[in-house]
Amino acid sequence: MGNSFGTLFRISTWGESHGGGIGVVLDGCPPGLPISLDEIQAELDRRKPGQSKITTQRKESDLVSIVSGVYEGRTLGTPIAMLIPNSDHRPEAYTEMKEKYRPSHADFTYQTKFGRRNHEGGGRSSARETAGRVAAGAIARKILQQGAGIEIRAYVSQVHDIEMSSLEALPSLAEVDANPVRCPDADTAAQMEKRILEARKAGDSVGGVILCRVQNLPVGLGAPVFDRLEADLAKAMLSLPATKGFEVGSGFSGTLLKGSEHNDLFEKREGRIRAVTNRSGGVQGGISNGEELYFRTAFKPTATVLQEQQTVDLEGNETVLIGRGRHDPCVLPRAVPIVEAMTALVLVDHWLRHQGQCGSFDFNSLTD
Repeated sequence: MGNSFGTLFRISTWGESHGGGIGVVLDGCPPGLPISLDEIQAELDRRKPGQSKITTQRKESDLVSIVSGVYEGRTLGTPIAMLIPNSDHRPEAYTEMKEKYRPSHADFTYQTKFGRRNHEGGGRSSARETAGRVAAGAIARKILQQGAGIEIRAYVSQVHDIEMSSLEALPSLAEVDANPVRCPDADTAAQMEKRILEARKAGDSVGGVILCRVQNLPVGLGAPVFDRLEADLAKAMLSLPATKGFEVGSGFSGTLLKGSEHNDLFEKREGRIRAVTNRSGGVQGGISNGEELYFRTAFKPTATVLQEQQTVDLEGNETVLIGRGRHDPCVLPRAVPIVEAMTALVLVDHWLRHQGQCGSFDFNSLTD
């Protein structure tokens, strides 16, 4: 069903926004990986609510516990189960939503598809579900860093109509987390923060774009034709709440170029075949080409706004609804670690698949 993701490195998440807790089961992790609660908690702390004045004020510690799959600080190769309790419940803020559909939320579609729903905080459709993804993604990230020196860095590149200039060098984690917006350009971040606070004051919300960059990838990750690397990354990103767009490399702007302008020419550099430019975004033919992988994910404005809006009730009768509860006026700052987590999960899964198909046996060296 739709609650699991991955092929060989596979996660299944569970839980609702206002239930007893949320969690994840990770299967397919290699044995012997050193991993600590602190490493996982550090990523969850970057995602947790209430971390600044531009995020939701829901107070959740998001303290994770490892239930299985890790012993004496190392993975066992068995399923890893992790639990994150919910504590700051305020179901009374959602009483009206039991009978009325919130505009642009999943209320109507969940109710119509399943015939029932948990209306408190959006239930399963809430972005709170993504905490399980971040917990599993922390393990995937450790595999990539320790096993291959792969660096994943995402950051906010645009909020509403405020866009930062491109960076040539990969920013450090400290530079990204230096401000609550998670934009590594301090001047642009200040403008973005002001825009988010203006939206919050007006009871409104804003969206934007997160850019994710991956360095030190090998050539060969991706499984054409249906599981192209960028296709699985697109699915990973568009499975996140509030996402509305995905583009890799030159993306939609590449349509404005001619082929002779867009092509990445090859050269031999430092003993390796390299691309002179990188409009492909590190992927060609659905397979990583060894250059920097980069893509952008667009997030819509948060659907909950503290303004009166027209809607209907469960019977289709016209009514009005004012958003209540605690919500992010802009989801992007807290979505940065989620984008990184999903990227890591995709890359580890494809690494294992590549090794399974192309690294287990070497028939190409046989002579006829």
